[in-house]
Amino acid sequence: MIKLRCKKFFRSNSKVASNNAAATVAGLGGDAKLSGEIKWELRPGGMLVQKRESVEKDGESIITLRVSTVTQWHDISIQATSSFGELKMLLAMVTGLEPKEQRLLYRGKEREDYEYLHMVGVKDKDKVLLFEDPAIKERKLLNLAATNGRVQVIGSTYHTICV
Repeated sequence: MIKLRCKKFFRSNSKVASNNAAATVAGLGGDAKLSGEIKWELRPGGMLVQKRESVEKDGESIITLRVSTVTQWHDISIQATSSFGELKMLLAMVTGLEPKEQRLLYRGKEREDYEYLHMVGVKDKDKVLLFEDPAIKERKLLNLAATNGRVQVIGSTYHTICV
């Protein structure tokens, strides 16, 4: 024969004891969560749910990234919910490289412009590597050599062929 125990789904048997404890906590300047008061919010779909406590403060949504190039590094402050494309626009102002000329590496992988920092896992004071696109760098060198008269360039457009 199995004996089943009944489970209690409430904190205390005595409502008087819990009310006295809540009044004591509230009287000492405690917050509503300790006093047992539940805050509710109405969602746009009409569902009534318990209000979420905001974990992030106003200043915590901005992170600082150390962006390292071959010869120098920059500390960039940006919102955690920004994309890598927005980071490239900020870096264009700092480094002088256009966003299409930049390649950003985070955790060993090249990141696309549409990827978001917080979704990839970028945290405060993380390091991001910035490289100049090798194909664009080669085009610049060819154009520079052509203007100096050393190399004759046939046509100004280049096409990348992938096999």
